[in-house]
Amino acid sequence: MRRQPGKNGRAGSYGIAAVLTFLGSAAGLVGWSRFAVSRQMDLPPALPGQLETLATDRAGTVALYGSSDQEGVPLLLIHSINAAANAYEVRPLYKHYRESRPVYALDLPGFGFSERSRRRYTPRLMVEAIHAAVAEIRDRHRGGAVDAMALSLSCSYLARAAVERPDAYRSLGLISPTGFDAKLSGDGPLDGHRGRDSVRDLLDRKPFGRPLFDALASRPSMRFFLQKTFGSRDIDEGLFAYDYASAHQPGAEHAPYCFIAGHLFPTDSTRLYEELRLPVWMVHGRRGDFVDYRLAPRVAGRPNWRVVSLPTGAFPHFERLDDVTADYDAFLADLTWAPLQPQA
Repeated sequence: MRRQPGKNGRAGSYGIAAVLTFLGSAAGLVGWSRFAVSRQMDLPPALPGQLETLATDRAGTVALYGSSDQEGVPLLLIHSINAAANAYEVRPLYKHYRESRPVYALDLPGFGFSERSRRRYTPRLMVEAIHAAVAEIRDRHRGGAVDAMALSLSCSYLARAAVERPDAYRSLGLISPTGFDAKLSGDGPLDGHRGRDSVRDLLDRKPFGRPLFDALASRPSMRFFLQKTFGSRDIDEGLFAYDYASAHQPGAEHAPYCFIAGHLFPTDSTRLYEELRLPVWMVHGRRGDFVDYRLAPRVAGRPNWRVVSLPTGAFPHFERLDDVTADYDAFLADLTWAPLQPQA
């Protein structure tokens, strides 16, 4: 008489099957990533003009685009932070302003043509890159102050840089800044971050770190997240194509894993915005997943702030460039007030 397997036997069989399924899936992921995914795609410059690299003491090698054929106050543009971030995100603004003034764009550490080594990417590292870029630009333009504009999470890095070196800036522009929402407002420790080393170390390690990133940076995944950013299926296809190529370069996973693990999210962003005494222009969209600006009234009524919103997603300069630049130009034309004095 044949004995039927008991519950413990069936459970053991299911457990073994689950383990084998997991191992097979993991092996398949690694194989797909290694043999079917290119990690050295052709990556042309994201912007016209000159592309050069700066060797910095604290941020490694960073890439800086520049177009300085025109006279005027230099404008520095800084892209956002995500799995495939790069200077293409500021392309409409860069191309527009290169016709009337010197304009520069920075690839932050870990992105674009900047150094992508495996290291801890934090707000402090990004601030040091901004400091280095601004110092270089000022040296090229007789030491004058610059205008600077950043996107999304990078707005908090620019705010920190301006708080630390206010004399280097004439004004700040913030597009869809992170830090005015319920989840990522920053009244925490100064110059801190929200990172968990255990998460980063779990993700960014062999043999699964790069295969997992390849899955995250697949075309369907990247299109999905861009649609959330634009708040529409109508995304910019040029940006999508460049993002995909940028995310398929050696070392492309390291900074995004720090982003996922929280290391690139400051603890003090809202506090930094409130400390700004320079003229600040801010614009945000009203469509998509990034529309929580419930804390904006904390600065909107201040005489050095101008806050506007548009019926767009989080990248309004791709959708309504004329409206964005017209309002920004009006803001710049009105730069006649003196910076606010620190409160006693």
